[in-house]
Amino acid sequence: MPTFYNFTENNIVRSFDDVFVPADAFRDGNLFTWGYNSNSQLGLNDTTSRSTPVTTIAGGSNWIQISCSGAHFNFNYHTAAIKTDGTLWVWGNNNNVQLGTNDTIRKSTPVTTFSGGTNWKQVSCGPTYTAAIKNDGTLWTWGNNSSGQLGINGNTNRSTPVTTFAGGTNWKQVSAGYNSCMAIKTDGTLWSWGYNGRGQHATNDTTNRSTPVTTFVGGTNWMQISAGFRHRAAIKTDGTLWTWGYNNSGQLGINNVTTQILTPVTTFAGGTNWKQVFCGENSSAAIKTDGTLWTWGIGFNVGLGVNDATNRSTPVTTFAGGNNWKQVSIGTHRMGAIKTDGTLWMWGSGNDGALGNAGITNRSTPVTTFAGGTNWKQVSCGTKHTAAVTYIDSVI
Repeated sequence: MPTFYNFTENNIVRSFDDVFVPADAFRDGNLFTWGYNSNSQLGLNDTTSRSTPVTTIAGGSNWIQISCSGAHFNFNYHTAAIKTDGTLWVWGNNNNVQLGTNDTIRKSTPVTTFSGGTNWKQVSCGPTYTAAIKNDGTLWTWGNNSSGQLGINGNTNRSTPVTTFAGGTNWKQVSAGYNSCMAIKTDGTLWSWGYNGRGQHATNDTTNRSTPVTTFVGGTNWMQISAGFRHRAAIKTDGTLWTWGYNNSGQLGINNVTTQILTPVTTFAGGTNWKQVFCGENSSAAIKTDGTLWTWGIGFNVGLGVNDATNRSTPVTTFAGGNNWKQVSIGTHRMGAIKTDGTLWMWGSGNDGALGNAGITNRSTPVTTFAGGTNWKQVSCGTKHTAAVTYIDSVI
């Protein structure tokens, strides 16, 4: 089974939602969805929720990357995914033109964006907007723009993909948070734009930005980023983990619940061996190079996987332990993660069947989905729904 690598420009060609993989790590994959389906975000041509993984109506075995929106207190659920041919597909709620289809009609099955194309590389869904990068390094955004989260030097919504005001052909990874967005360029610089009421831009202020700006600390060694509800996290090439923004539940992992931090700080756990981080609504999770999985922040609905509902302001390992974790994603009070053996594990809130284990009961420790299997490649947890892609065959 392929393993994940730290980023080096020659080694990496695709970026999964906040996760990088080597070029030869996969061929084709089936796409499965489950959980809440009020806006057809499961892509099944209906609005019936599912408590076990099912394939989308579009079917096919050529999906490579997915992203589920984190709605955060609203009902704008949507999903986006990229196929091996480079086409980008979207479905679900479209009230804020977040599907990029030049209309506001909800899509109950996957459709391509208005701009089409066969060169999409990575996509990330915010609650009411979407951002994606093409193989040519250009960055595109569309949907709601009330706080300047599209980065186009204004607040007008866009119903079709547009490039950010900053332009350029060297964007490497993008992560869409709640009304604000962040991205890394191939030169290692970190950029942020949109809502900044909690210091999400790390610019040492709370001023909104409608065009991309660099963080207060600057630097050219940012490797991987994740935008949560109102907090952020990023890993540098030296393996250090940095967080900033809102901290009401300890989601920054700095051993306190200070209201907000306006510039990047290292987590209480420290270390130089972090390789992947993911921010949720009020919680965070990260994996070290030794394969251990750490969580922190709000423990409501036992979402940290530590066998209780207590908040943690410093990183702790999950109850399941182990040193073979590969990728992690966070929904609302719920997490999903994949191990190097290809198994998929879920924990936290079981509302609407979002854990995929044929029930709606909360789980305080990681459990495998009803579908089982040892060929899971990537998981993306939305607010109340989940999507995952499987390996068909491995070539390394």
